[in-house]
Amino acid sequence: MKILQPAGWPRPKGYSNGISARGRTIFTAGIVGWDENDRFPFYTLGGQFGQALRNVLAVLAEDGAGPEHVVRMTCYVTDRDDYMRSRDEIGTAWRDTMGGNFPAMALVEVKGLVESAALVEIEATAVVPDE
Repeated sequence: MKILQPAGWPRPKGYSNGISARGRTIFTAGIVGWDENDRFPFYTLGGQFGQALRNVLAVLAEDGAGPEHVVRMTCYVTDRDDYMRSRDEIGTAWRDTMGGNFPAMALVEVKGLVESAALVEIEATAVVPDE
């Protein structure tokens, strides 16, 4: 995996501008922060964000991928202001789940999600290098 950082651009915080990778590609659906029983154990954005990340990694693990293989992520949140207020809690969840991997990312505020109790939905793309 190669991080793409144009010369003279400021280094982004918490994500990469672009990633180049070769290997087996794995895509997830949009994943929300519920548990294996379709219940939300957290009702805060930070809590749901962390659970959604763990859920994404559980799906990726089914084909041998881990957090280090995630190259792209789109996060849909229902409230941008809540996201801004929750950045510390989200940052802690990120470090605990993703470690030092910062993929190319987009954050989009949406009017609502299909699961009405969901505050965030995350979709990811992972690339597992050829052996």
